[in-house]
Amino acid sequence: MSLAVAVQMDPMESVSIDGDTTFALAECAQSRGHRLWHYQPRDLSFRDGVVTARARALTVRRERGNHFTLGPAEILDLSAVDVVLLRQDPPFDMSYITNTHLLETIHPRTLVVNDPLEVRNAPEKLFLTRFPGLMPPTLVSADPDAIRAFRAEHRDIIIKPLYGNGGAGVFHLKPDDENLGSLLDMFFQQSREPLMIQRYLPEVRKGDKRIILVDGKPVGALNRIPADGDARSNMHAGGKPVPAELTPREEYICATIGPELKSRGLILAGIDVIGDWLTEINVTSPTGIQEIRRFDGTDIASLVWDAIELRQIRPA
Repeated sequence: MSLAVAVQMDPMESVSIDGDTTFALAECAQSRGHRLWHYQPRDLSFRDGVVTARARALTVRRERGNHFTLGPAEILDLSAVDVVLLRQDPPFDMSYITNTHLLETIHPRTLVVNDPLEVRNAPEKLFLTRFPGLMPPTLVSADPDAIRAFRAEHRDIIIKPLYGNGGAGVFHLKPDDENLGSLLDMFFQQSREPLMIQRYLPEVRKGDKRIILVDGKPVGALNRIPADGDARSNMHAGGKPVPAELTPREEYICATIGPELKSRGLILAGIDVIGDWLTEINVTSPTGIQEIRRFDGTDIASLVWDAIELRQIRPA
């Protein structure tokens, strides 16, 4: 079957053809004969009950510096396409949330991947709190006294913005670090949002494992080794990807959260595990599928499209 697929994502010019998951999904869709359109979040509109996007027909190719062609802009009624890939990167701000509300009006007649209601209800770091037995000691708060008390208990901590991504704004505060007050001033001058504070896990020096799940099942993993002198393992922040397999603990984590992901229509998810602890659940635009394919040949993009195609996009 040939599907009409609209991709809500960041500008095509910024895409890395060797690492971007959305590019791999688009490439796979095109190879299966699906028709693609590209639009950015700001191109989405709602008028008189109709959700449209100022979109352009998209063709992709694996040529560095010449990896896409866009057609002329057209107003695309998203209720008339088969699939919308919701793939823009965070931050998970009010613009992002507004767009999930708009896309919710067309789902599931138009299949939105991932389900916009569940994306809105499962922000990367907060969704983690539904599984307290799997996560390290964690505080979510905007109360400086609560944050200082958590630090006094655990001494060595990680502090990060609740809705950031890619390792931006993540700080490791060692017991003798005197910058907590300045960091809290900086964060709370910029935003009213709470912060996430976690006990520092020294196992991160051995890597922060990204595990990809499709329809709630683990299908591949890679380990991300932080650069020397950096507590962040995100590939955007210089973390080095290396091949990885699942440990029994990680299999247990996946078995615990997988049914919840599947029941929520979160077809593609990426979880982060440090040592024995689940530290994030990524459902907006998880990365890593291209690196996994290079390591062991697993074509996760095809598994995602298998899952999409198995659904009844437009029941008779």
